Amino acid sequence: MTTHAAARPLENRRAIVTGASRGIGAAIAVAFAAAGARVLVNHAGSADDAAQVVGQIGGGDERVLCVQADVSREDEVEAMFERAVGAWGSVDIVVNNAGIQKDAAAHDMTLAEWQRVIDVNLTGSFLCARAAVREFRRRGTPAPGARTVGTILCVSSVHEIIPWAGHVNYAVTKAGVQMMVKTLAQEYAAERIRVVGIAPGAIKTSINRAAWETPRAAAALLKLIPYGRIGEPDDVARGAVWLASDDADYVTGTTLLVDGGMALYPAFRDGG
Repeated sequence: MTTHAAARPLENRRAIVTGASRGIGAAIAVAFAAAGARVLVNHAGSADDAAQVVGQIGGGDERVLCVQADVSREDEVEAMFERAVGAWGSVDIVVNNAGIQKDAAAHDMTLAEWQRVIDVNLTGSFLCARAAVREFRRRGTPAPGARTVGTILCVSSVHEIIPWAGHVNYAVTKAGVQMMVKTLAQEYAAERIRVVGIAPGAIKTSINRAAWETPRAAAALLKLIPYGRIGEPDDVARGAVWLASDDADYVTGTTLLVDGGMALYPAFRDGG
């Protein structure tokens, strides 16, 4: 048995991270760079936040690119990939992290609220995954030192498993991402293309600030987390580095839960 013990397990890999201007995406981009990767920081509109992430990584265009693109738009996704390939010759890792929420009870949810979440969270993930597969197949061989031709990592949510009243559009997209991971992994495994997922639980990010920023809110949230703490973006980023590395070479078509046990039905700890 061999293991990949390098301190920089993503050395010389070329990665695109969508939705990387803040939160989990920013943490993944910074962690990938620290692990040796060149990183394209994608953002939809928060240019100042993206610039801060680029500044954390440093190293100029050889190490980091910053590209504004709405992942729900096919032309913008294609242009983003062209930018990375033009700068670095190819892409080895694509992280589908971009996502939004537009919450409402189902009877109050507008078609526009439903459709926009589907467009970004699910269609956006498909468009980036499709572009990644096309680039991996064009290149056809692994990058020097790599075992896989390419890796697609989809950031999902525990709500690919756990229903979430008042968030039907969001939960449906995450369940869809889970099945996309499995289906694409099955379709392209023979070509040494890996497709994996990572599903965060409750993580301290701006999108869910109301759920953790007050003691009362945090206490209520902790009842859902057997491990007894709310997650940090770096918790997800460390798992993402492993999944994208050769240490996970034999892992495909599955999702890693990074949730402190949130998906373990904590209400049943005392027998239900």
